[in-house]
Amino acid sequence: MTLEAFDSLIHKSSPERLQQCLPTDSQIRELYAQSYRSRMATLDMTYRAEMGHIGSDFSCLDILTVLYFCVIKVNPKDPTWPERDRLILSKGHAAGALYVTLAEKGFFPKTWLNSYQQFDSRLQGHPDRQKLPGVEHNTGSLGHGLSVAAGIAAGLQFSNRGRSRVPRVFALLGDGELQEGSNWEAAMLAAQLQLDNLVAIIDRNGLQQGDSTENTVALGDLSAKWDSFGWRVAQCDGHDMKQLLTVLNTESESSKRPTVVIAKTVKGRGVSFMENNPVWHHKVPSAEEKARAREELGTVLAAIEGNEATWLTFVKRS
Repeated sequence: MTLEAFDSLIHKSSPERLQQCLPTDSQIRELYAQSYRSRMATLDMTYRAEMGHIGSDFSCLDILTVLYFCVIKVNPKDPTWPERDRLILSKGHAAGALYVTLAEKGFFPKTWLNSYQQFDSRLQGHPDRQKLPGVEHNTGSLGHGLSVAAGIAAGLQFSNRGRSRVPRVFALLGDGELQEGSNWEAAMLAAQLQLDNLVAIIDRNGLQQGDSTENTVALGDLSAKWDSFGWRVAQCDGHDMKQLLTVLNTESESSKRPTVVIAKTVKGRGVSFMENNPVWHHKVPSAEEKARAREELGTVLAAIEGNEATWLTFVKRS
């Protein structure tokens, strides 16, 4: 079964049948391959535009790949399909990662990626729903995405009351933006309203612009914090496709609680000299750095696509 066929199957499945739709090893391998192809495209886009947040893009690309190819129900041919799930990219500066994923999913031609951050481009430095199909909300002012997602989730619960399924709303947040108080106001409200169709995903790479999150405003035990706010908490390796599929495809049963997934990630994941380095939050690679990065990414991608016996060791090296 191809990744596309698995995507179609899982989207037709009820939570009770989900266990029957677990991906094969070849489908997991294709997810990894897609995420590394997306990294290559993001690298080219950032270098060409001489702008971007490539470290943040690489941090969350595995999450976005799993979401769009195996979890959320969307229709690229009908981006405003009423029954679709919604994704709010609260960390809007990682727009490059979202753009390559939407293009690969078929929301718009891949040739549009060539205009990334050019004057009057549809693909600006932060997502714009007026310009690009597949974007649910304009984001980039950090700390607001969860509030928007909670409002959408509440509206969908109200408008779909009595139906067998309420569309889910996913909000992808950076850990640095959790220092914004508006997130915790939204967290309290979401728990009060019992928004069990709301899923917050924390890209927990531990870095923000200039330093680590803990040296800036320490976040401490995020699991305990979210639990105290009345959320159902799950944790996983944000670069492990199987773990991501397990936590993101598990819909809240009868708990009537919103869900938060704390995904441990590595900023700059996939390129050794970018990984865990806050400099790459907002740095553009030179020609030499681009060549080195392409070589590293290409080596991993070749191992995955070549189905080498040790391909997973290339992916897991960080």
